Amino acid sequence: QVQLVESGGGLVQAGGSLRLSCAASGRTFSSYAMGWFSQAPGKEREFVAALSSSGGTTYYADSVKGRFTISRDNAKNTAYLQMNSLKPEDTAVYYCAATVFRGRAVRPHEYDYWGQGTQVTVSS
Repeated sequence: QVQLVESGGGLVQAGGSLRLSCAASGRTFSSYAMGWFSQAPGKEREFVAALSSSGGTTYYADSVKGRFTISRDNAKNTAYLQMNSLKPEDTAVYYCAATVFRGRAVRPHEYDYWGQGTQVTVSS
């Protein structure tokens, strides 16, 4: 139903910022809750942040609270992850995902659609 493409990743120094974007195709973007996940080599895919379809409810992993902000612009069919105060531990491939689940979705299997991922590398 939805195709997602992430962009905005790159190399940044510790303490710096990046803004990831997730462009969605399809005409029902506003019907989906959105999430961001990260996956480092050899690690499980981990929850980062989630946002309700209305944009009124957010959830964050403890590790990113106060540093990352998830948002969406339904008029542009785009979700965002503003990443501030980046740490080397944040280095990972970041994926955006969409789900029809209307509750709190923090596990990968709760999401139906995934982007291809964008690499974020934070140097120390």
